[in-house]
Amino acid sequence: MFSLTVIDHVRLDSEHVAQNYTVHARAAERLVGLVSSFRIVIAILLAVATCTALGNILLPGRNSQIAAIAAVTVAFVSFSVYVVLALEARLYAHRSFAHRLWLVSERYRSLLAEVNDGVVDGQEVLRRRDELIRDVHALYEFSFGVDQAGHESFRLSALPDERAA
Repeated sequence: MFSLTVIDHVRLDSEHVAQNYTVHARAAERLVGLVSSFRIVIAILLAVATCTALGNILLPGRNSQIAAIAAVTVAFVSFSVYVVLALEARLYAHRSFAHRLWLVSERYRSLLAEVNDGVVDGQEVLRRRDELIRDVHALYEFSFGVDQAGHESFRLSALPDERAA
């Protein structure tokens, strides 16, 4: 028969929160690189658009006009994609969420250390465990709206495939 003590439950929850911290911290890391790359590409495209517009002024002609229009269009489309993807908002959301998860993770570790040292009694462990569970739930309740489905796939991928059963 499978049995789980309160301390085992606290440990499992602690590990889960720590894993979720890692997922969101890594997502923020990936987004930092993507945001930086987008900014560099957009800056280069704007520089090219400016140069082609100046070329059109200095050497007027159909080819320089077409080049200027093409460069401005590519720069505008790139910037529009950057804005629509809202990469900076996602980056800040992941960073903020990871930070809050880290704080809860530290509170779990603190509780486990106090249990190990015999500082807290059974009722206090239950009270603090329930408080931590509520805090974690509150973090997830409003942190990610539209983006949530993408992050559930990280957690659900570890589950066995139910379709095979």
